[in-house]
Amino acid sequence: MTTINRAASTFLLLLTAGAASAQESGFTWEGSLEIGLDSTLSSDDPTAEITDTYGILEAAFEAAITERITLFGGLTLESVTDPLVSRQFDDMGIYISELGLRFDLSPATLSIGKVSPSFAYAWDETPGFYGTSLAEDYELSEVIGGTLDYELGETGGTLSFALFYADDSVLSDSLGTKRGRNTTAAGGAGNTGKLDNLSLQWRRETGDTAYWVGVRHLKAGTGDVSDETGAVFGISQGFGNGFTVIGEVAHFNGFAGTGDDATYATLGGSYTTGPWSYSASFTGIDNSAAGHDDMIAVGVDYAFANGFELGGGIGFYDIGDVKSTALGVSLVIPFGG
Repeated sequence: MTTINRAASTFLLLLTAGAASAQESGFTWEGSLEIGLDSTLSSDDPTAEITDTYGILEAAFEAAITERITLFGGLTLESVTDPLVSRQFDDMGIYISELGLRFDLSPATLSIGKVSPSFAYAWDETPGFYGTSLAEDYELSEVIGGTLDYELGETGGTLSFALFYADDSVLSDSLGTKRGRNTTAAGGAGNTGKLDNLSLQWRRETGDTAYWVGVRHLKAGTGDVSDETGAVFGISQGFGNGFTVIGEVAHFNGFAGTGDDATYATLGGSYTTGPWSYSASFTGIDNSAAGHDDMIAVGVDYAFANGFELGGGIGFYDIGDVKSTALGVSLVIPFGG
C-alpha cells in the first residue's frame, strides 16, 4: 500500500470517528440538493442537441478534534461522466471531494489532505445558471497537498498559498458509476504525483468591494508539451441598490500542458429586488491555437423564504466555430445541522 493510500485510509477512519463523536467534538455540516435540467436546444452540431436531467447532492462537514485541530470533508453525488445522449439521472457516482485536517495557527490556517486551493473566483461567483460554465475550465479542485491561508490584519486581506498535485489516490475514483481512478500516466498539467505545483493568491474585501490577484504554476504531466503558468486579476462590487458586478481576467502560458496560451475574460452582473434576481454574463476565450470562443448568458432566480432557490437561464455559445443555444432550470434545496 502506498503512502498516499495509507493516508487516505487514515482520513476515512478519522471521518468515521469524527461523525461518531459529533456530540463531544463539536460537529457542523451543511449541504444542498440540486435537481435540474440542462438542454441544448439547437446547435450547428446536431449530435450535441441533448437534454441532461440531473441531480447533484453535496455535503460538507467539520469536526473539532482539539481546540485547534479540525477534521473536514466533503462528499458529492452526481453524474460523473459527460452526457453523450439525452439522459435522466443516469451515470450517478459518489466521491470524496475534500478530506483532511485543518490546523488553527492563528493568524494562519493550515489545511492538509485532499483540498481545493484558492485561485480565481469567476468559476464560482459569476451569477446565473450558465455564468460559470467556461470559467470552470481553470478551477483548482480535488488535489492532494496543503493550503495555508494567512490573515494580514483587519484591512490587509488574506494571502493564500498551496502546494499540491492532482489526486491520484483511491479518493479520485467514485462509487456507483465509476469515473475511474486517476493516474499520473494520464498526464495533464499538475498531475505529477509530487508536491511541485503551487498557487498563490491575495484577496481583500472592503465594504461592498472585493478584489484579488493570483498566480499559479503547474508542472507538465506525462506526455504534456509544457508547464502551465497562470495569473488572474478580478474585482467584484456591490452598489447597495441591488446591483452587483464581477469582472475577472485570467491568462495562462501553456494552458493545461498543451503549450497553447489562453486568456479568459469574464464579466457578470445581477440585480436583486425582493426574492427575484436577474443576471447577465459574458465570457470570452482567446487561445493561441484554437482562436476565439465566447458565451453570453442571461438568467433569473427566485429565493423562497425557506431557503429553496429556483433558477433558470439561457446560454448562447460559440465554441470552436460551433454555435449553440442552451436552456437550463434547477431547484436547489439547502440543508444542514
